[in-house]
Amino acid sequence: MRPALVLASTSPSRRKLLQNAGLSFSSVRPHVDERAVEAPYRSAGVRPEFLAGLLAREKALDVSRRMPAAMVIGGDQVMAFQGKPYSKPESREQAAAHLRLLSGKTHFLHSAVAIARDGEILFETLETATMRLRVLPESEIKLYLAGLADDVLFSSGLYQLEGTGVRLFDRVEGDYFTILGLPMLPLLAGLRQLDCIDG
Repeated sequence: MRPALVLASTSPSRRKLLQNAGLSFSSVRPHVDERAVEAPYRSAGVRPEFLAGLLAREKALDVSRRMPAAMVIGGDQVMAFQGKPYSKPESREQAAAHLRLLSGKTHFLHSAVAIARDGEILFETLETATMRLRVLPESEIKLYLAGLADDVLFSSGLYQLEGTGVRLFDRVEGDYFTILGLPMLPLLAGLRQLDCIDG
């Protein structure tokens, strides 16, 4: 009998991706203080993609320790600009500042996923997407943010590419699922490798 699949997240977008792939799973919120986990590494100047992998692993490990024998999927995404990681904005003012900073420039989304069982990482991977925003006038930034719900506003990239956020860009390079925050193709390959799913 195959182990239960558990998503270490209550993110509606990540849950939807797994549901759309036809996976049977439960969803559990990890008890991970992301800023506390990141803090010693940020001060050491580690690369943003390391932070994405670190947080994905910590989320998977936390839930796997509480759910013995389950295969636990943890994921995280870190936005990077000019080699530096940027945290999710904590206010609409911060969100506007982020969009002004990124306007007309290229940034990166690093999306990591890890699979753990009984407190041990069995699989992990990281994918990166390259994103270039159009030059955004202040009036457009204000209009865009005014129409955003908080769950989008306080996400890593301030946009949902499947929604109105697509209008902010003039170039996108990378896997669609990576941009949404869960690299599905390597995740599914990992689940097959661990004999958690068929086909």
